[in-house]
Amino acid sequence: MAVHPSAIVDPGAELGADVSIGPGAVVEDHVVIGDRCEIRAHATVKRFTTLGADNSVHEGAILGGEPQDLAFTGADSQLVIGDRNRIREGVTIHRSAAAGGVTVVGSDCFLMAYAHIAHDDQLADHVILANNVALAGHVEIGERAFLSGGVVVHQHCRVGQLAMLGGLAKVVQDCLPFVITDGHPARARGLNVVGLRRAGVGARQLRTLKEALRLLLRAGLSLEAALEQMAALADPLVDEMIAFTRGSKRGFAHAPSSSRREP
Repeated sequence: MAVHPSAIVDPGAELGADVSIGPGAVVEDHVVIGDRCEIRAHATVKRFTTLGADNSVHEGAILGGEPQDLAFTGADSQLVIGDRNRIREGVTIHRSAAAGGVTVVGSDCFLMAYAHIAHDDQLADHVILANNVALAGHVEIGERAFLSGGVVVHQHCRVGQLAMLGGLAKVVQDCLPFVITDGHPARARGLNVVGLRRAGVGARQLRTLKEALRLLLRAGLSLEAALEQMAALADPLVDEMIAFTRGSKRGFAHAPSSSRREP
């Protein structure tokens, strides 16, 4: 373990094997830092934060800050971060606003400079947030989702797995899995073909997903009729899209109005 002489580490913090803490970093009480984590210069890990193994926390990041919620009264809550995450300069992640609540970041995520993750957010594994992404409270981000620079996500919205959000998108409704969503407000633009191919989805399944998306967004069907026809495709990724759609409480981002009905 290597702790720089200018770092401030509370005696109540639990540090795993081979942890590195850089100059000017602060680690508060009630913190757990897993094996081989690197906390770089002037980063802060606040109380009630738990990090798994092999995380890299870059300069000036602040983990576990108090939630920006007017109803917050200082209740004990947590931030839990998985393994092998890269948390770049100036990233801020807040703990939950509810007593006993947990903000969660999964494993193998890449959180680029100055991204903000608010209280009670839930990030799955392999999520990428580009620079200056801002997530409001109670946001859910699915596995392998990619949020481009400057995206802003309204509270209680969900972003599905393998979704891609275009730069500066204004997200006020759920964003479908496997779909590129972009604009002000954000609208579904098409299938995230590149991301799906990188995830190992083959050409046949891509064609099935494209047909499902056509039924849902562009065939002029009622929602129930579209979901029924999608279910008949008998594809597990289509089934995920159906479940996501049925679980939406805020509604989901549709296609732009000019493309909703087939010619």
